[in-house]
Amino acid sequence: MARRNYYLFGVLMLMLLGLSWLHLVVSPVNKLTIGDQFSAVFQFDSENFNHLIARELRIPRLVMAIIAGAGLSVAGLLMQNLFNNALAGPNILGISTGSSLFVAFSIMSGIPFFRSDLGIISSALLGAMLFGLIILLFSRFTKSHTSLLLIGIMIGSFSGAFVSILQLMSDAQELKIFTVWALGSLQQVAFEQLPIIIASFLIGIAACFMMIRSLNAMVLGAQSAGVLGINLKTIKVFIILITALLTGLITAFCGPIAFVGLAVPNLMKIVLKTQNNTHLIIGSLLAGGTFMLCCDIIVQLLEPTIHLPINAITSLIGAPFVIFIILKKLT
Repeated sequence: MARRNYYLFGVLMLMLLGLSWLHLVVSPVNKLTIGDQFSAVFQFDSENFNHLIARELRIPRLVMAIIAGAGLSVAGLLMQNLFNNALAGPNILGISTGSSLFVAFSIMSGIPFFRSDLGIISSALLGAMLFGLIILLFSRFTKSHTSLLLIGIMIGSFSGAFVSILQLMSDAQELKIFTVWALGSLQQVAFEQLPIIIASFLIGIAACFMMIRSLNAMVLGAQSAGVLGINLKTIKVFIILITALLTGLITAFCGPIAFVGLAVPNLMKIVLKTQNNTHLIIGSLLAGGTFMLCCDIIVQLLEPTIHLPINAITSLIGAPFVIFIILKKLT
């Protein structure tokens, strides 16, 4: 089984690399070669139009597609482990919505700091962390997984109502900024922001691998994990913090992106046929990045005809798969 999974990881890696190349060259507008992309990074010339397109648009978009897909997939996997529920995810349980609510406060507050990059990132992280802790608190009082999911949906609706009120109270400029952000896009990142984004993402993923033993123990149940010396209260808080970091980081820069964190981890569990979180995390990273690249390639191909938000494509593909998961569990 392990050898089979390693072969699958190799296939996913090749797909990720192939789609990364396609993502860089597929755009029907301002076609660039791979040589243009590399020289824009290592021999940047600010007077070269191709270098400007590659450095300011193509490369940040590629990096964010991979990080967004991989980060949301791992965040979804952590949520499913934490609540022992295949239908748990940052979007369903209200963590993404909480992040969006705090970003709405930031953009529409009128305070310059909160409308800056640092202010929006801080708000997104704080919102994701707070709503994650709220869901964790409710999980201690609910015995049914269905009840917890309904609570998450209600929290999402509650947050959405607040966002609507804020939109009504905001001026035209603030409303425009928030509306564009809320549609979801991989094109809102500057090349200069990539180092902090990549560093934050790597910290979150490294923390996941440091918790592998605890995550695997949680699969056996709370009692078995306790026997193995796992401090479940501490691990649960760490899972929420990592999920908040990954979800908040991606939501801040890309807007809310639905279904990736729910569909990809479940797909990996079906394909890999394992409960080993080392394999599931690696698979979710590779498959999540691959899935998001596919979605954004579709967006680029349709750009001359219609400008679709990335959230629309992920929902069109991810929602039917989630319905399949629900029907499979009911039969």
